[in-house]
Order: sequence, then structure tokens, then C-alpha cells
Amino acid sequence: MTLQEIALPGIVTLIPILIAGVVWVITLALAVSRKDTPVALVHGGFGVVVFVLSAFLPVVGMFGSLILIVILLTSYRIVREYARGVAFRLGRIRSLLEPGLTVIMPFGIDQIRIVDIRTFTIDVPKQEVITKDNVPVIVDAVVYFNVFDPILAVTKVADYVESTSLLGQTTLRSILGQHELDDLLSKRDELNQVLREILDLATDPWGIKVTMVEVKSIELPDAMKRAMARQAEAERERRAKIIASEGELQASQKLAEAAGVMSTQPISVQLRFLQTLSEIATEQNSTIVFPIPIELLPMLDGRMNNK
Repeated sequence: MTLQEIALPGIVTLIPILIAGVVWVITLALAVSRKDTPVALVHGGFGVVVFVLSAFLPVVGMFGSLILIVILLTSYRIVREYARGVAFRLGRIRSLLEPGLTVIMPFGIDQIRIVDIRTFTIDVPKQEVITKDNVPVIVDAVVYFNVFDPILAVTKVADYVESTSLLGQTTLRSILGQHELDDLLSKRDELNQVLREILDLATDPWGIKVTMVEVKSIELPDAMKRAMARQAEAERERRAKIIASEGELQASQKLAEAAGVMSTQPISVQLRFLQTLSEIATEQNSTIVFPIPIELLPMLDGRMNNK
């Protein structure tokens, strides 16, 4: 038997022990950096037992090292930057895990619940709302929210996304039903702010922050659309008549002022008459109407009677 054949079994048994030692040191360093003393003690105790066995029983220590490597590697958890981890130990909340690599207890003693803290968007389904003036409308909205306390989001509500969506539906029907149709159409920004405040207050115990609520569309019945179109047309006609009457009023005022000026100079009436005739003549009309002063009518009537 050569020297290599004698040394080969020792090397084979030594490699798992060395790998287990490296992983064990990294695990203890992570546990200490996270200030998690129980995790450091448990993993440290496993490592000490395995290394003691390796010193007296190399073969048993090799298999123990392989088991230790599996235990240590399965105890690692990675929390992404946009998430937080809620750690439970034996069913009770242990701590909130920050982003990065962390170590937990093996054998299911520790359980991690990852919570996404990015902004969520909920498309509230279309809701049929009866307004304060008894007009049925169909309204849909969008709710924007994020988790500001992952522990509350995990422990106080089973599904915070679904719960926020259902709460948004009921709040939308309740709040919009307290306003008239004209308010829904003209004061949408104010209603969005009211909806946001109510939803934010209701979801605050769940660790949810509602940042924005937007009413996307308001669908009216066809009969109401036709009535509103007739109302708008009548409004436009009313404005047109008012503008025309105001124009006539201004024109009459100017005519009255012109009449007052002409009354001081009787010859100006004759000049105006001649100017009108010249304007008519330029249009190449075949018929020209001459105005006759009313004072001449009795004279013409008298002559006709004499004849």
C-alpha cells in the first residue's frame, strides 16, 4: 500500500469538514452581525458537536459535516431591497428583517413572511351608485397604497390587498351616494381627496398607507345623457337670446343718441336720407323706396278729395 493510498481517505474525510467549517464561520458572523444571539448559539452548538466528533471519529464527523452544511445552507434567507421580512419563532413574532442576507433557526423553528413595500395599484370594479338626487350611475376608481408597517400587515389582516380592494368598493358606494350628480361631475378632485382620507383612516390599523384615490369614469344612463344634452342646448339658446337682446339694447341706445343729435340739426336728417339713397343706388336695385314725411299725408289727402 502506497503513501497516496493511505492519505486519500484522510483527505476525503477532511474536505467536508473544511467546507462545513467555512460555512459555519460565515453563519456565525451573520448571526452576530444581526444581533441574533439564539441563532448564533444554536448553529454554534451544532458546529462544536460536529467538529468534536470529527476529531475523535473522522468518518462520523464527515457525515456530520455534510449534515451541518445542509442545515446551515437551508437556514439562509435573502430579503430584497423592495421587501421586508417578518420573522416568527415558534409562532410568535421575533423581529422585522431588513434587506440582505440573514440566518434563521433550522427545522422550521423560524418562519419568514416576505412583505412587499412597493406601491400597489387596485382597479376597483365598476360600482352602481344611487346619487343623492336618485340618479343611478356606474363608477369605477383606482386606489394606490403601500405597506408602511409589515408587521401589522401580516398580523392584523389575512390578505391586505383583497381587504383594501373590498373596502374601496364599499367606501366608493357609500361616499358617492351622499352627493348629487352635479357634484360628482364638477367636484371630482374634492371627492377623490375625501375617499383617500377615509380609506387611509380605515386601513391605518392594517399598516396600509393609501396615497391616492382617482375616480376614473362616471357612466350615466342614456335617458340622462339625452336630458343633459337638451339642457345644454336650451342653455346655449338662452345665452344666444340674451346676447341678441343685449345687442338690440345697445343699438337702441345708440339710435336714441343719434336721434338726439339729429334733432338739434334738422338738415342732418335730409343728409342721412340722401346718403341712404346713394347706398341703395350702388347695389343696382330695380326698386327704390322713397320715404315720405308723415306731415305731407294730410296735404295729399286734401288734394285727392278736391279732385
